[in-house]
Amino acid sequence: MKKYTIIVAGGSGRRMGTSLPKQFMLLKDKPVLYYTLKAFLSAYDDLQIILVLPLGYTDMGQEIIDAYFDKSRISITAGGDTRFQSVKNGLAMVQEESIVFVHDGVRCLVSKELIHRCYEKAVETGTAIPAVTSRDSIRLVNEAGNEAFERNNVKLIQTPQTFHSKILLPAYQIDFKDKFTDEATVVEAYGLKVSLVDGEENNIKITSPIDLLIAESIINAN
Repeated sequence: MKKYTIIVAGGSGRRMGTSLPKQFMLLKDKPVLYYTLKAFLSAYDDLQIILVLPLGYTDMGQEIIDAYFDKSRISITAGGDTRFQSVKNGLAMVQEESIVFVHDGVRCLVSKELIHRCYEKAVETGTAIPAVTSRDSIRLVNEAGNEAFERNNVKLIQTPQTFHSKILLPAYQIDFKDKFTDEATVVEAYGLKVSLVDGEENNIKITSPIDLLIAESIINAN
């Protein structure tokens, strides 16, 4: 089946303390986004990438593509004011029945094994959401104060969130709501359940300076 990856790379550098969006910051002398693109292009030879970038950074994204990758496999579109709108802009470029991965541009250490696991689950059930169990103790805050919660029942959600296009495309025709924090919440609001798959501890999201150091250590160890 046809495969698309919508890579959402619309973040800013606020938490990094820099004006440069974190997807363009250097990790071992290459942009963070380079590693993300390479992971998906290496996972499947027939996969096409739709790269969603802030409007003012499409040229910078094109420079990365021109320098390192086969231009025929990557398209660029501009993001929106919300993640929901950015993903919707990317989905507008999906023209045929397919499996669609949606991935954070700054989760640059995603493995081929996780990508394959998500694809296989999405082919089987229509959806695949990678998740890891919390290793920390959990407490729920409520009107009475707070209380301990069984951490084995808590899942930390990652990407690539993966769907059959027959599910994801119509789901993104519903109206935006503030509770939409990812694609799974959109699909659930559309009225469907989602399937979880095992995520990976190394599939970290680059959001602060220490994450770049952790990512470099992981790359050096592999």
